[in-house]
Amino acid sequence: MGFDFLIFNDVPGDKSVLDENFVSWLVGENAIDANLYYEKLWNYYHNPITDITYGTDTNTPDNDNPRPYRQGQEYGLPPRITGLTHSFYGGITGGTAVAGVKRKEVVIENDIAWRIDTQVDFLFGKPFNISCRAKNTERAKEIETILNTIFQANGGMTFFQSLAMLGGIYGFVDIILRWDEQFIQSHSQTRQDQHSSIGPELSIVLEKAKNIILEAIEAPRAVPVLSENNYHNIDFYVQHYWQLHNQLEENKNIIDAINHHGKNVSRQKETHNVEVISANHWQRYEDQELVAQGINPLGEIPVVHIQNMPMPMRYGGQSDVEPLIGLQDELNTRLSDRASRVTFQSFKMYLGKGIDSFENRAIAPGRMWSTDNPEASIEEFGGDDESPSEKSHIEDIRQALEKASGVASVAAGILTGKVGNLTSAVALKVTLMGLLSKTERKRQSYGQGIKDMCSLILLALDKTGLYRTTPDEREIDLHWSSPLPENIIEKLQEATMKKELGLPAEQIFKELGYQSDVKECF
Repeated sequence: MGFDFLIFNDVPGDKSVLDENFVSWLVGENAIDANLYYEKLWNYYHNPITDITYGTDTNTPDNDNPRPYRQGQEYGLPPRITGLTHSFYGGITGGTAVAGVKRKEVVIENDIAWRIDTQVDFLFGKPFNISCRAKNTERAKEIETILNTIFQANGGMTFFQSLAMLGGIYGFVDIILRWDEQFIQSHSQTRQDQHSSIGPELSIVLEKAKNIILEAIEAPRAVPVLSENNYHNIDFYVQHYWQLHNQLEENKNIIDAINHHGKNVSRQKETHNVEVISANHWQRYEDQELVAQGINPLGEIPVVHIQNMPMPMRYGGQSDVEPLIGLQDELNTRLSDRASRVTFQSFKMYLGKGIDSFENRAIAPGRMWSTDNPEASIEEFGGDDESPSEKSHIEDIRQALEKASGVASVAAGILTGKVGNLTSAVALKVTLMGLLSKTERKRQSYGQGIKDMCSLILLALDKTGLYRTTPDEREIDLHWSSPLPENIIEKLQEATMKKELGLPAEQIFKELGYQSDVKECF
């Protein structure tokens, strides 16, 4: 590729020299296998539907009653059910028909999606409060107001729920802090007053701070260049992605007009973008051509990395989807087998012997037949018979999914069997022990990511001179709400006891989810 990263090679303060060939390999050859892996994680969560046309699709076996679509999780079903074999690079649409095997009844019950969504609901289903550690109470309130305003401008709780969903699927999520032209203009205007102790009014700071953009980067786009000596440190942050433009493609060559999914993009222009960020500079390429570059005023890479579940010695964390794929495939296989059996046995069938034109005779109440053949007979077979072992096996798979994910079905409102006295808070917590423990672990990783975002935002405001802060004032605490339904009376009694012990009233209000001002805090 024609990348030119010489801008990074002789910059004092950069941690290493960026190898052009290495980056070309990252966004080219290495990205193919990585993107296929992440695409399968997404398909097992989203289970997308792909329309197909029977009769013209050479990879589709003949079937008496086909459905005009395939689902993402069919990738893990055996060929005896789908009639197709799949390769790692083929995906769902690239299967090869198996000779002599017809497509059976395919049943997909997506147990992965609702478990991921339930974990997101428990983690970010309720707002949390941000508390600044600044010793000056007025300064702390101002900082909290600024941070809440920026988060609200970027989507509020919806933004954090998106982070949890991406992290749960891929194992990690990155956030890039960006700024638009108005923020850069404020940077140039306030640099002249950077030595002044008097900054702009809070209303001006809030208005300009809304121009800070927190961009979530999903795993398929992220290819960070980590330090060779410490995998926790990022020397350069590289991301690549395909971008559709609101203009027509100038190239009329149909081969060049095929996009990375293997489909014709008609005439809409699509480019392969690569962005490289260092502690001091950034560059952006479109189709290997440098289209923009600039100075990074922060002096550090403006990226926050969040692992979904910590994994030592790895940049990415533990995905919530990957451990469930094998069990999900087994569940779908058994459900499809049962559907085929039910379809075959739901209708009674008859074997007629010694009766002329038996296949043309109607089966109906009151119908009478006659024959001169004394050997004639009609045998009935079929009908749905109970299969206890099949039912037991499916239930065992569901229990295994609950153990592997930590998400019990009761968390989604599904009550089966005796689950105890759920009017007791203790009984409910015991029932949801796995999910609550996992939520608490995620609060540590996502909570640290939120604190890092707050620190990075305050650093950006400080570097521009828009709002000056010291390192101590950039330290943040989070106050989480309980994900379970709570008894308001018990919470108030607990707050009263804390007040009698001498805890500050402001801290007690924050733990209760209230603020001293009217504005909502996230």
